[in-house]
Amino acid sequence: MIDSYSFGQIIIKGKRYEKDLLILGEMIHPNWWRKSGHHLTLEDIGEVLLFSPEVLIVGTGALGRMIISPEVKEFCLEEKIDLQVLTTGEAIKVFNILINQKKIAGLFHLTC
Repeated sequence: MIDSYSFGQIIIKGKRYEKDLLILGEMIHPNWWRKSGHHLTLEDIGEVLLFSPEVLIVGTGALGRMIISPEVKEFCLEEKIDLQVLTTGEAIKVFNILINQKKIAGLFHLTC
């Protein structure tokens, strides 16, 4: 599904995106942003939680700068959501492997 990623851009099914985005199954939601920029909180992922994924993959940026709040980690543990937090390049590899195997959500920070 995801064709390629490089700092600041991702290509999905031939279309280039230059802002952070989230993917719920096959649905792409461009221009996704967090209230606090480099911090991911439950408030930032309400739409994802309504989707009820089996796996939540978070791409934390090329250098892994995005921080996942303890509340997000605790929620995923309680709800038995497999939370995978990786640099965006690695997250995309895992996303592409799992997209046809599980109900999956991907959150991708495209820069730092």
